[in-house]
Order: sequence, then C-alpha cells, then structure tokens
Amino acid sequence: MYWACARLEPHREALALHCLAINGYTAYLPRLREQRVRNGRKIEVRTPLFGPYCFVAIKLQWHAARWSVGVLNLIMNGVQPAKVPDAVIDAIRSRERNGAIELPRHPGFKVGDQVRILGGPFRNHLALFAGMKPRERVEILLQLLGGEQRVTLAKKDIEVVR
Repeated sequence: MYWACARLEPHREALALHCLAINGYTAYLPRLREQRVRNGRKIEVRTPLFGPYCFVAIKLQWHAARWSVGVLNLIMNGVQPAKVPDAVIDAIRSRERNGAIELPRHPGFKVGDQVRILGGPFRNHLALFAGMKPRERVEILLQLLGGEQRVTLAKKDIEVVR
C-alpha cells in the first residue's frame, strides 16, 4: 500500500470521499480549523488544508480511484500515481486535534503592533500587524501611495518593533 494525491472537484469533497470509500479506497482529507465571522457571529469552519487535494491509499489498482465520482485526476509520476511518503501523512496527522489542524492563536503579534518587514521589496519598511492568515502567513497594513494597503507576507518576514 502507498499514498497518492488526488485532485477533487471543488465543493464536492464529501461526495468524492464517499465514492472513494464505496470503491474500497481509504481517503484522507486533512482539514484546517478556522474562526470566521458570518452575519456578525463567530463560527468555526473546517476547510481542506490543501484546497481540492486529498490523499488516497492505493493497494493494487489505482484506475478506479482515478475515475471515481468527484475525482478530477490523480497526481501522476509518469504512468503511475506519484507516491506520497508515509512520513508526510504521519506528520500531518500528528498536528490534528479533534479532527482538524489548528493554527496557533498567539503568533507573538497583537493587532496594531508596529512591525518591520525583513525581506522583499519593502524591506525595512514599518507597518501595522493586522492579523494572522492560514499557512504561517500574516496580514499587515502598509502605508503606500498616501493610503493603507493590506499586504500578506510570510510570518518569518516580519518582526515586532519595540
């Protein structure tokens, strides 16, 4: 048995996982737990971690997985599905808590903190921390062209100015 990666139809992940299970495949769709505001209320949303991609355990034949309802294609390595190492799947599963992966709540920054950009075209510019985004990204407010612009950067590319 080995793990392969499948690209699913957008917004039909549940159908694809169900059809893969009917065809005898074990599928794993890691989800990210996010807090969002909808209609003025905070709600918890579980979105797929890798967008429309999931992992499928292949035992012997992979063709039925490829043509399963809701699956657009398998990520191929020539004429066979590309193999995803077991260590990658284990590392993702080790970060799950209660069925979803949670981003750290306290990134070391508070909304409104003054930060310095460490890399890229805006290196050494000062900005304000606006919030945390998924996948170790941060959102900052940068003074450009007479107004504030929201910019998303990697967390490692900013530091708090004390």
